[in-house]
Amino acid sequence: MQRPNTKSYFLKTFGCQMNVYDSERMTEALARDGYAATDDIASADLVILNTCHIREKAAEKVYSDLGRIRDMKDARKRDGKETVIAVAGCVAQAEGREITTRQPAVDLVIGPQSYHRLPELIERTANTREHIVETEFPGDEKFERMKAPRRVSSPSAFLTVQEGCDKFCTFCVVPYTRGAEFSRSLAKLEAEARELIAAGAKELVLLGQNVNAYHGEGPGGRTIGLAELIRRLADIEGIERIRYTTSHPRDMDADLIAAHTEVPQLMPFLHLPVQSGSDRMLTAMNRKHRAEEYLDLIGRLRSARPDLALSSDFIVGFPGETDQDAEDTLSLIRAVGFAQAFSFKYSPRPGTPASTHEDQVPEEVKSERLQRLQALLDDQQADFNAQALGTIVPVLFERRGRQPGEFVGRTPYLQLVHVAAEGDLVGSTANVAVTDVRRVSLSGVIAAA
Repeated sequence: MQRPNTKSYFLKTFGCQMNVYDSERMTEALARDGYAATDDIASADLVILNTCHIREKAAEKVYSDLGRIRDMKDARKRDGKETVIAVAGCVAQAEGREITTRQPAVDLVIGPQSYHRLPELIERTANTREHIVETEFPGDEKFERMKAPRRVSSPSAFLTVQEGCDKFCTFCVVPYTRGAEFSRSLAKLEAEARELIAAGAKELVLLGQNVNAYHGEGPGGRTIGLAELIRRLADIEGIERIRYTTSHPRDMDADLIAAHTEVPQLMPFLHLPVQSGSDRMLTAMNRKHRAEEYLDLIGRLRSARPDLALSSDFIVGFPGETDQDAEDTLSLIRAVGFAQAFSFKYSPRPGTPASTHEDQVPEEVKSERLQRLQALLDDQQADFNAQALGTIVPVLFERRGRQPGEFVGRTPYLQLVHVAAEGDLVGSTANVAVTDVRRVSLSGVIAAA
């Protein structure tokens, strides 16, 4: 039951896993400050939109939401109730004070590196009724100030090890909204990992905008890479699974490839965005790798871990893309064979170099190319899942399903698995005999011991 005088908040999260992680940390900070979560936005004293700038017209969609929230704020004010509206995340970082100019109902604009200041900034804007814009890049301060014991709502928990990116792909806003690459120290990550395990986590998902560029402080002050970090985390008792995302092909070094052979907790699933199979497009995107180099890298990874399943990102219709460039991408997909993938039509992001290119691809051409690419990727995912039929796979169960007695978990290859069983499987790992295969999920029964 909510305590008298406790303020409530409504938090809506858009976009990537980094935003999900950041929302979890904001939730923890607000709980420590006496706020209680609510699913009813109309009753919330505080509304936060944790925004993402990756999708098309992201900022405009935020302003559309803000218009509806403003009306709700006005209605509450007529009833004598105050509402604080905060915009967080990458749109907040990119748009800054423009947000409060376009939508004066917004009280607080806060970038991803300043969430440790959220409670104090909310209090300040509530007391002064001034607009506050906080979009600095204070480095490690965010993590230092958010040291409260982590809570977990699933046996799979996020652990941010790295933030920011120095690659400056011409289509991407991350270097501008998340700042330069910054890596946390091994000691701090080990401590947080132990907290997560103590709270019930069985799997750690190591997060970073460019996670395999991790270069944190290790023993004796020396710098360590992601491979050594993974090995050290794997030594912590209670960690059953480790994953990491998102990677860049240029930072997949020999030591990290070897870790896929040597560390049993490191799952045989890797998300490694390539974006295009055309060298001409990769150069225009400033990706710093060629298609042949990507294919060679995949070969070395599969030599190290033959059962490795792969995922990737693809941008279709990048400025200047020709029919041959699109076909080169399809050829790369056929050569690799992906277990799953994410694909999008290119859309300009304000402030990025590609947004000013004059040779934009017509929308109808992008749509046709995306349809062909997704059909190929869908076939590959279906083929990969079909291989599981009749096999027995270990599944870490994460939550209850929609049906009574149903539980949902994931295989080492990140496939969703639905099982009907008695008792409570959440948080446990069990062998499942796969009896049915769908395009994006599997079904089965608990295998006999």
